[in-house]
Amino acid sequence: RADSLEGCLDCLLQALAQNNTETSEKIQKSGVLQVFASLLTPQSSCTAKVANIIAEVARNEFMRNPCVDAGLIPPLVQLLNCKDQEVLLQTGRALGNICYDSHTLQSQLINMGVIPTLVKLLGIHCQNAALTEMCLVAFGNLAELESSKEQFAYTNIAEELVKLFKKQIEHDKKEMIFEVLAPLAENDVIKLQLVEAGLVECLLEIVQKTVDSDKEDDIAELKTASDLMVLLLLGDESMQKLFEGGKGSVFQRVLSWIPSNSHQLQLAGALAIANFARNDGNCIHMVDNGIVQKLMDLLDRHVEDGNVTVQHAALSALRNLAIPVVNKAKMLSAGVAEAVLKFLRSEMPPVQFKLLGTLRMLIDAQAEAAEQLGKNVKLVERLVEWCEAKDHAGVMGESNRLLSALIRHSKSKDVIRTIVQSGGIKHLVTMATSEHVIMQNEALVALALIAALELVTAEKDLENAQLVQILHRLLSDDRSAPEIKYNSMVLICALIGSEPLQKEVQSMAFLEVISKLRGHENKTVAQQASLTEQRLAVES
Repeated sequence: RADSLEGCLDCLLQALAQNNTETSEKIQKSGVLQVFASLLTPQSSCTAKVANIIAEVARNEFMRNPCVDAGLIPPLVQLLNCKDQEVLLQTGRALGNICYDSHTLQSQLINMGVIPTLVKLLGIHCQNAALTEMCLVAFGNLAELESSKEQFAYTNIAEELVKLFKKQIEHDKKEMIFEVLAPLAENDVIKLQLVEAGLVECLLEIVQKTVDSDKEDDIAELKTASDLMVLLLLGDESMQKLFEGGKGSVFQRVLSWIPSNSHQLQLAGALAIANFARNDGNCIHMVDNGIVQKLMDLLDRHVEDGNVTVQHAALSALRNLAIPVVNKAKMLSAGVAEAVLKFLRSEMPPVQFKLLGTLRMLIDAQAEAAEQLGKNVKLVERLVEWCEAKDHAGVMGESNRLLSALIRHSKSKDVIRTIVQSGGIKHLVTMATSEHVIMQNEALVALALIAALELVTAEKDLENAQLVQILHRLLSDDRSAPEIKYNSMVLICALIGSEPLQKEVQSMAFLEVISKLRGHENKTVAQQASLTEQRLAVES
């Protein structure tokens, strides 16, 4: 019986080789799939052929559900524990083809525990190229599912993949392993495991070998290796481990990428610095060790028709480095503001966004720098223009925040006059109605400074922007945060120094709204309400 069965299976395989679709349809109609489930046993000599037929049949999309309905998945999963390499190979192919492109079926495989089994197979059969490839294809498909990553993290996949990677010479094989590493490295636990397994050293070696080559494969490998390097630095633990207090050889090597002639390496180097610059200690160390000049030199190479991704990455790094208070003055005196302003002409929203963020970080509590930038007419005019960039909410928000920051940190009459002359007042008034409390607050504080320092200059614009009506709305709205109510009342007190604005305040029955706030649960708001009420009573 075994011989005749074997003969039948050989005929099916031959028929499938000649016309897969037609033969598959016949197999489906004949009901033979249900018989296959009982033939998939480790003891049977025909198991590899049966699994091979299933793998061939399941190359057709219309055959995948019938394979599932015939109950083929559980016996196939069981076969992954057997020792026969041919059976393992055909079983892996069959499962891969049945579950191809189906997240539901792939999740089912994960729940049935195939991940630890496959990782073990990769370790045992690493000499068998076909089996290794089968495991890698499976990992590549499964790694895209979030649920798989937790399971992978409990295996020694990192170690196995790095071991395998070190042995590869052919580009295609390396590429296959990269395709598994990239999705896995999105998980922070696995990032650390990959660093500990020595992946970084492999990546640095690839960069060194391919950096000066113009062969297509080498260029692709350089990109993949340096991108993966940056990805590993996104995890807090893996990043800190590689920084090693700024003494780490990896950190030093990445620094050397920045002055390189390869755009890809410049990009990866700048992104890596931005990732290292995720805590104050690292930022302070890097600024003290001259990283700022390297980034400014890099930006200089990309001013005229430069590479947008490199500009964006270098600006991101500078922005992060400018966060610690002690770095701001050092970076300003190194000329970072001037270097960044060279990109004011950029028409690229991502570059505009980072440029604005960097300047805002730099002037935080730096009065002199804020005054200097706030009197720069070109800058202020560009900010006012970007405040209207409706298609780019990020650029619009950052422009508004920088306008407000220039006033708040400089407290300078000249800056306020420049902003009034450039038409910036209406944007600050609109910003007071933002959905973000932090932005509302920044706007109200800036407007209060304008009213205190340059009310006459700004009077007409404040009136046209309907500021008084907006403040009435903010104070009447129960949803307004306490600090918004407080700063709105401070602003009202300043505005009544202007005759037209005072008339508006009187005509809008503010006293009624404010007397209600005297009983506000927040003490500071209640006190300010009493003071404001007294001021309004005196003025009227």
